Amino acid sequence: MWVITVYSNGCYDKMFEFEVEQEAKAAFKTIQGYKILTQVIYHKDHSINHLTPV
Repeated sequence: MWVITVYSNGCYDKMFEFEVEQEAKAAFKTIQGYKILTQVIYHKDHSINHLTPV
């Protein structure tokens, strides 16, 4: 899951959730203001097997 958090005037304003990375990145380009794009990975999500511990 991908999340875009948008801040306006230094305060939390909106949050958008996406299942597909490409959709999130496309939306990120069009959203105005201070924004953060985050990938949410659940520890028990067994479908993600390409991650290696750091």
